[in-house]
Amino acid sequence: MDLEKQPQKPVAPAEPAPAPAVPAAAPGDSLRASDADRDRIADILRDALAEGRLDAEEHSERIDAVYRAKTVGELEPIVRDLPAGNHARREPDPAYEYGPDDAAGPADNLIAVFSSTTRKGRWRVGRRTNAFALFGNIEIDLTEALFAQRLTTVNATSIFGNVEVRVPENISLRGNGTGIFGNFEVVTLEAADPQAPVVVINGYSLFGNVEAKPKRGKWITDLQNHVQDKLRKHLGH
Repeated sequence: MDLEKQPQKPVAPAEPAPAPAVPAAAPGDSLRASDADRDRIADILRDALAEGRLDAEEHSERIDAVYRAKTVGELEPIVRDLPAGNHARREPDPAYEYGPDDAAGPADNLIAVFSSTTRKGRWRVGRRTNAFALFGNIEIDLTEALFAQRLTTVNATSIFGNVEVRVPENISLRGNGTGIFGNFEVVTLEAADPQAPVVVINGYSLFGNVEAKPKRGKWITDLQNHVQDKLRKHLGH
């Protein structure tokens, strides 16, 4: 006798595998990067260059990325493969005090429209300086200036005009800009003294010229004088 075939139960479709969890962004990753954040990452890169972990070309590429970064999350991957990268958010102990931090203070504005503007001599440099030249000329001479903070940013715009920045030989000078039918030139410097001021030139030129370079024979002496003053006070003289 033939056995009756038992009806087959329909096979339930397999449940899809759960999607892999996406790691949540750290709370501070979307925080806008401050000048101090960029300066801290630049210090890590400088140490890596001195130790031979980065060559000059890699260091230059990463420094450019530092000053293009908008958020803290963009900064940290730049030093993730370096020894100090895991501690990028830790505030370093200040070895040198420039003065009270005035991050929210107003910017200095230099404007030359069919005219000429010069800032030079013994003057206190603000955290930010905006220079705009339209068929005009702006000269910014920092060789005798007093730096109230470590990082100084100059935003330079030249349209059929000229913006020239001169700095002492013993500070760090960096730049990020574009020349459109014009010239944007920054002679990059890296100071041997880790406490030296840092000047960053940003901007563009349109049928004009933006130029920043050291002035030969000019050295900033405030750092050395400050160290000597602290030593004298410590010794009670």
